[in-house]
Amino acid sequence: MVCNLKEIEKNQNREGKIRIPSGCAISGIIDKSGKRMSGEAIINSIAVMHDRSNGLGGGFAAYGIYPEYKDYYALHIFYETNSAKRECEEYLERHFDIINLSKIPVRQVKGITDAPLIWRYFVTPLPTKLNDSQLDEREFTAKCVFKINIKIDGAYVFSSGKNMGVFKAVGFPEDVGRFYRLEEYEGYCFTAHGRYPTNTPGWWGGAHPFALLDYSVVHNGEISSYDANRRAIEMYGYKCTLQTDTEVITYIIDYLNRKKGLTFKEIASVISAPFWQTIDGISGDERETLKYLRVMFAEQLITGPFSILVGFEGGLMALNDRLKLRSMVVAEKGDKVYIASEESAIRIIEPSPDKVWSPKGGECVEIHLS
Repeated sequence: MVCNLKEIEKNQNREGKIRIPSGCAISGIIDKSGKRMSGEAIINSIAVMHDRSNGLGGGFAAYGIYPEYKDYYALHIFYETNSAKRECEEYLERHFDIINLSKIPVRQVKGITDAPLIWRYFVTPLPTKLNDSQLDEREFTAKCVFKINIKIDGAYVFSSGKNMGVFKAVGFPEDVGRFYRLEEYEGYCFTAHGRYPTNTPGWWGGAHPFALLDYSVVHNGEISSYDANRRAIEMYGYKCTLQTDTEVITYIIDYLNRKKGLTFKEIASVISAPFWQTIDGISGDERETLKYLRVMFAEQLITGPFSILVGFEGGLMALNDRLKLRSMVVAEKGDKVYIASEESAIRIIEPSPDKVWSPKGGECVEIHLS
């Protein structure tokens, strides 16, 4: 992982002095028409919620930003050392055709320090390797990502989807956005996160979003079912290396959608499942569906206070826990949908929305490109 023991101990000591469990901020924007917009707006949105963060993590996910490489997996990788970079690149060359590689452009920003080496690779699986693996290309790529993150010391793939990318660091989110020059990117969907870590170290890899393939998750809350969820998901070939609940949520989303074929509405009914007494009060096919999902995917039920934004190719999902213990506001203006922890984070970039509301506990807000 892209950190050392001294850094972890330093950050743990800093976190131990103050604990604000309701901290963290999330924000998201999507244009349903698919029209691309600058990353400037999402930076301005998350900056309004500065006080929800403490400078130990911030980040963004952006979709539609690599149209010229839309058919290739964009791997964003942190390196601690040049030797880790060499080892990782040798592995990539054995498994992928590397179409392009470069440093991710950054600028010096006050408050962003101790940056690792940050590189970007556009790749596609080598046909011979893909055939030998007897896997589809998404599963092949996911397994390679896990292999790098587990086996290559000092290398961490933090983004691996097509036509999308994650940009994250230790720092306040608005500083992270400027560091990565996010205003120079254009995409149809952006999510953002300001982190206030409560139980895990603040380090570059531990910042949100967490991502696997085109799935990305930003999360405000604390998952009390982390250990049970982690043990369950690792039974299906995932490996949780970061000791953080958001990583587990990302893998649960990937498992339920990509591997099991559940819709995002069904996924919401799994991870934020209605109480049994609520299900008993529902009639017809909906009741039977909810009962089936609760029984079949009981291990993927997430308990504890949370609100999440899940980005995926062509869409965005927003969800909070069934008791609504974390705030979430949604607004619409024309083709654009805005979601944030606070209404102020929406109105700073869209002062006159057509509609504003707060989703109910466990209510799935799902947006797709039209």
